[in-house]
Amino acid sequence: MSLGSHLQELRKKHQVLSEAVEEAQRHPGYDDLAIADMKKQKLRIKEEIARLSQA
Repeated sequence: MSLGSHLQELRKKHQVLSEAVEEAQRHPGYDDLAIADMKKQKLRIKEEIARLSQA
């Protein structure tokens, strides 16, 4: 897998997680720990994208 396609895949995962977090936050009964976990995953992906983009 080339760097460009890897970055594209990471961006797609980040977008999917963003949408999942937004959807979960619209439902008051949704598990706050699950939302926090999704946000952490999103942050890790964002950091990986930034790291790979600088390489």
